[in-house]
Amino acid sequence: MTLEELEARIAIRAAASPEESYTARLIARGIGKAAQKLGEEAIEAVIAAVTHDRAELVKESADVLYHLLVVLKAEGVPLAEVMAELDGRTAQSGLAEKAARKDTL
Repeated sequence: MTLEELEARIAIRAAASPEESYTARLIARGIGKAAQKLGEEAIEAVIAAVTHDRAELVKESADVLYHLLVVLKAEGVPLAEVMAELDGRTAQSGLAEKAARKDTL
């Protein structure tokens, strides 16, 4: 499955009834709850990484990607916009890009 396919699946599930779809229920609970779930999954992925638990890292990474796309859906941000941002960053080194962001803060 690609991220684009996951985004499309999330869009379909978000349009369903919250009684029938976890995705719809999560979005219905508001951006705060969706963002909280993303944060929880990110922390779990970090723990799996630092404890070198490969299997758990794979599972938690899937959860992070899913919950990130739910947050993007809830905020009306298409994945293509995020991918375009990443694409623009490949034109320069990561260190140069990070230094440029510091100048704008």
